[in-house]
Amino acid sequence: MRRPKIGLALGAGGARGWCHIGVLEALDELGVKPDMIAGTSMGALVGAAWAGGALPGLRDWVEALTPGSFLKMMDVSFRAGGLVEARQIETLLHDMGVPDRLEDFQCPFAAVATDMQTGREIWFTEGETFPAVRGSVGIPGLMTPVNHDGRWLLDGGLVNPVPVSAVRALGAEVILAVNPNARPDGQIWRAPDETPTWLARVLPERLHAMLGIDEEETLRTAHPGYLDVLNAAIDVAEQQICRARLAGEPPHVLMDADLTHITVLELFRSEETIAEGHRMVEAQADRIRRVCGLDHPR
Repeated sequence: MRRPKIGLALGAGGARGWCHIGVLEALDELGVKPDMIAGTSMGALVGAAWAGGALPGLRDWVEALTPGSFLKMMDVSFRAGGLVEARQIETLLHDMGVPDRLEDFQCPFAAVATDMQTGREIWFTEGETFPAVRGSVGIPGLMTPVNHDGRWLLDGGLVNPVPVSAVRALGAEVILAVNPNARPDGQIWRAPDETPTWLARVLPERLHAMLGIDEEETLRTAHPGYLDVLNAAIDVAEQQICRARLAGEPPHVLMDADLTHITVLELFRSEETIAEGHRMVEAQADRIRRVCGLDHPR
């Protein structure tokens, strides 16, 4: 019996999206190889690394990140519609050997972004790799929008946080989906008196000063800071959109991450997020094997 074509939809989630690395590794251990991938935001970055044959390199880079090295990468700019330009994303993919063009990947791939002018969902399946992926990860209010193919692009999570529809359009017959932004406890934000925010603990004085933030006051009170508000606002919006999209386009297997305690910017917490990716696959291993036809010979 022929095995079905397996599609993998990798969702948005900022730093939580490193769980996709663990998911891909765990699927490989199960003998599941996606035939096509669609990714939104961080899902587009990790998906491009996998489809471009560079996932081990990305894992090495991610594991080497520290709060200090991450902050050094922040090319702060208030003049271009965001706090950081994040040009390093394109450089990173290039240096890891990811193909320059999407059609040269080892399997069909789609990066999902949002057209800033129309609010429409854009799927990039061919053309230049690096600006398409960078456009997909453009967290509004934090990263500057990218002009690509005549469009200003924002984060794809604004319109399709877990791109089941995109991977289905690529020809998937069985769809596995990963939602890094799931909220199993229903909580979006933890107040600083419960768990000190990343902003209060790590962000350097130079950025505090640029944003007009009183560091001592942030630590002393339970008032949410700028990045706390931004993080929560994005999470609320994506939660609502994700519920609606998945209700109408359910995957065969949905893997919900339990990473509420990690904010979208804590990219240096990869040990926890990658481990969560492995846990999600292991928790549904039997179902994944069944829907992917692993019990049947080719």
